[in-house]
Amino acid sequence: MKIKSNLKIMLLILVFLLLMGCESKQSVNKDEIIEDTSNSITVEDYFGREVTLDKPATSIACGYAYTGHVVTMLGRAEDIVAVVSGLKRDKVLTKYHPNIKDLPVPFSSGTINIEELLACEPDVVFIQSDTAMDEGTVDKLNKLNIPYIVIDFRSMEEQINTISLIGKVIGEEEKAEEYNNYYLKVIEETKKISSTIPENEKVTLYHSVNEAVRTDLRNSLAADWINVTGGINVSIEDDLKISGEKSFATLEQIYLWDPDVIISNESGVSEYILSNEQWASLNAVKEKRVYQMPVGVSRWGHPGSLETPMAIQWTAKLLYPNYFDNVDMVKITKEYYKEFFDIDLEVDEINEILIGIGMRETKN
Repeated sequence: MKIKSNLKIMLLILVFLLLMGCESKQSVNKDEIIEDTSNSITVEDYFGREVTLDKPATSIACGYAYTGHVVTMLGRAEDIVAVVSGLKRDKVLTKYHPNIKDLPVPFSSGTINIEELLACEPDVVFIQSDTAMDEGTVDKLNKLNIPYIVIDFRSMEEQINTISLIGKVIGEEEKAEEYNNYYLKVIEETKKISSTIPENEKVTLYHSVNEAVRTDLRNSLAADWINVTGGINVSIEDDLKISGEKSFATLEQIYLWDPDVIISNESGVSEYILSNEQWASLNAVKEKRVYQMPVGVSRWGHPGSLETPMAIQWTAKLLYPNYFDNVDMVKITKEYYKEFFDIDLEVDEINEILIGIGMRETKN
């Protein structure tokens, strides 16, 4: 009886130890779960949606060309798994990151080929607001649990916020902050000088966006950055024809404005304006003050361009060379691409960027 009693006690002790072991393992598992979720990130996108990812994204689908430029600037071009076709047209970008040329294109005209996107296995998809307003597309993304983040902006402040947001999503917050600090420094230094220019010396400016008669609305990124340069943007005080996200002037309006200077961000448009008889009587055309804006990783000054700080400096120098005589665009361009894109440009490459002609592949 005594032996049986001892055996029972030993069995009870053994069961107790086994239970303690299980509890210990469960505790470890709980700790591991806590550790994993500590890497999760939550951001608020352009539509005010809160999006949570388990960890910073390592495979990135760029359904908006601008986001591809930002991801590249943040050093993560190799982690892009899908793009819009426009991203493949940027010659500087694809020269130094040729992998982009071979990526699938599941995005087209604000819609998404969901099956093709799924095959890319993205951790996150960046899309523009027009895509996010397509109910069918959004419904498919939600049903398939594909995390998407809406990226858009209408001002420099909003653009700076998008760079911070994308940096957080892909785990590159420090580099995003470095870029934004540079952006803010350019604004501050340019304003410091442009604010001293007397009103009677101010230059009137017409900004052509992609097409000769497409131009800037009052509440737009271009209106914001041109204001920093001290230029008077003629289109923002008038009513324009709106078509979707685009705004257009008539040639009659442009003649009423009769700007001192015309700048264009699309290759071929400045040549068209200078050679077309319908534009010939404009003051800027007669004085040959019609200019092609530079094109680097993106088109400087474009509504979807990352290189807004570069557009500010180039335009300020163009409009007021005597006030911005310390601005050396060759030096600034070389330093900018080295610092933020790790691209060491040759002199001829810098000149090509600053001339801006033929720097994007033509559309198919």
